[in-house]
Amino acid sequence: MDFKTMREDFPTLRSSDAPAYLDNACVTLKPQSVIDSIHRYYTETPGCGGRSVHRYGTAVSKGVRDARKGLAAFINAESTNEIVFTRNATHSLNQIAHGMSWNKGDVVLTTDREHNSNLVPWLQLEQERGIDHRVVKSHENNTFDLEAFEESCKEAGSNLRMVSMSHVGNLDGVSIPIQEIAKIAHDFDALVSVDGAQSTPHMNVDVQELGIDFLSFSIHKMCGPSGMGGLWGRYDLLDDLRTIQSGGQTVTSSTYTEASWAQPPARFEGGLGNFSGMVATGAAVEYLTTLDMNAVHQHEIKLNKIMTKGVKDIAGLEIIGPEDATQRGGICSILLDELPTHDVALLLDEAAGVMVRSGQHCVHSWFADKGLPQGSLRASAYFYNTEEDVKRFVDTLTEIVHTLG
Repeated sequence: MDFKTMREDFPTLRSSDAPAYLDNACVTLKPQSVIDSIHRYYTETPGCGGRSVHRYGTAVSKGVRDARKGLAAFINAESTNEIVFTRNATHSLNQIAHGMSWNKGDVVLTTDREHNSNLVPWLQLEQERGIDHRVVKSHENNTFDLEAFEESCKEAGSNLRMVSMSHVGNLDGVSIPIQEIAKIAHDFDALVSVDGAQSTPHMNVDVQELGIDFLSFSIHKMCGPSGMGGLWGRYDLLDDLRTIQSGGQTVTSSTYTEASWAQPPARFEGGLGNFSGMVATGAAVEYLTTLDMNAVHQHEIKLNKIMTKGVKDIAGLEIIGPEDATQRGGICSILLDELPTHDVALLLDEAAGVMVRSGQHCVHSWFADKGLPQGSLRASAYFYNTEEDVKRFVDTLTEIVHTLG
């Protein structure tokens, strides 16, 4: 695919002095079609979907329905009723964690590289409900240790209730073997929840093929609007969850003494929805559907190879994860030894318009375990990035390091 020509679809990339935007693991840029869909909602049909039957409400209801249908097709869900609109992956993961019923001693397994979104809810349940949260350690190079995982499952035995892990780490871009993990977990009658925030936008994610039970993802990392995420779950499991946001739309009827719960997905979408965001989600998914996601993944790896080759031998710098860029997707996260990461990130932007992330990337637990309080510098590519973008990053970082070092 000619990704370079697609840059014209993104207003922020059209100018000759466009930035080298390499903070895509945080939030992606928006194509014109997504921006236009938001504008149309507010200027043409600013109504309330799912409630009002007038023309505005009807138009919004159709837009939301189409967006849900598009998402279901994108991840190969069996039914549109398995797609829940949320605020982000964090909201989705919390819906799973706090929507289930737990017994003291139920074991939940995560990895040692989880975003706070897939760590803190389990820590909270450990404090409040007495579940047993356990961490599966990775190999030294941050790749997944399948033997350690299987041993952890055996140790948990019949108490194993949930395996909840990030498909691709936002820390380092390293993916884990979800299919094999799911098979092992299901042998112990455990559920499998996948944090797909960093995989769903960057590669083919087929929930049927993966054999999982839940998938959480963020639309704002998929060329969509801020404040939008998604949750997929097998319908029978969703139907067994309590909502963490009860209110309007979550019930079919109520009296002064009781309420009858609505079926999924309405049960989980309480309150007036972010209708412009839902409609724009449809536009974002429609845009992504035109792409070959395998080609997207390979393009990101190609760019990461350039970044990796350019920085791996610079004194005082260390790439987190395997040196082989093919194992890190589009993410190149770098430890800077004594250099302050936030200052370097500011200099990259001010000196050359290179935008990256600095800090601990909401993976405080990993950095705390390693004794690295200042975090890392993370460059993350997407399909609209170019070789020129990553070369600008490498050249500018090299100059900064040599100047400050």
